[in-house]
Amino acid sequence: MPSPPPIALHPEADAFRARLGSRSVVLVGMPGSGKSSIGRRLGQRLGLEFSDADAEIERAANMTIPELFQTKGEAEFRKGEQKVIARLLENGPQVIATGGGAFMNADTRARIKDRGLSIWLKADVETLLKRVKRKANRPLLQNADPEGTLRDLLAAREATYAEADLCIMSCEVPHEEVVEAIVNLLDTSL
Repeated sequence: MPSPPPIALHPEADAFRARLGSRSVVLVGMPGSGKSSIGRRLGQRLGLEFSDADAEIERAANMTIPELFQTKGEAEFRKGEQKVIARLLENGPQVIATGGGAFMNADTRARIKDRGLSIWLKADVETLLKRVKRKANRPLLQNADPEGTLRDLLAAREATYAEADLCIMSCEVPHEEVVEAIVNLLDTSL
């Protein structure tokens, strides 16, 4: 599949960056909510670097996320995830896409609150399921009932995601539309 065309820099990108200061824009939400795809485009639109926490974890561990889950277990993976996100937050401003479970950690949430502006990309289970079926690198969903698992995860995580500074729907619309909605929300929130 060809890469999407580059996103034009927002005319007010300098003003957005000035209002952010050293804070990063941190995208949180369920697997399949579009954090990485939207984050990459949002970074281009705002003239900010983009970091994918999962990719940084894989680079640091020299293993894929599924390999980390299999060899180290979820608890060890989450410890590494916490360290990587803390490091990324020290290098703001940038746009950071977190893993689906990262915001569940109270210390990570507090650090994001202190050093960033969190945005929950909210999506319904049907949208999430359609998107996660395209990728095989979702260790928590590698089971006989990924839809049930997604429903359970969303039910368990929704109240915590709601603690994010901002929330935007990440529905079945082009990602560019979600990016523009985020930019408009940031314009009124910063």
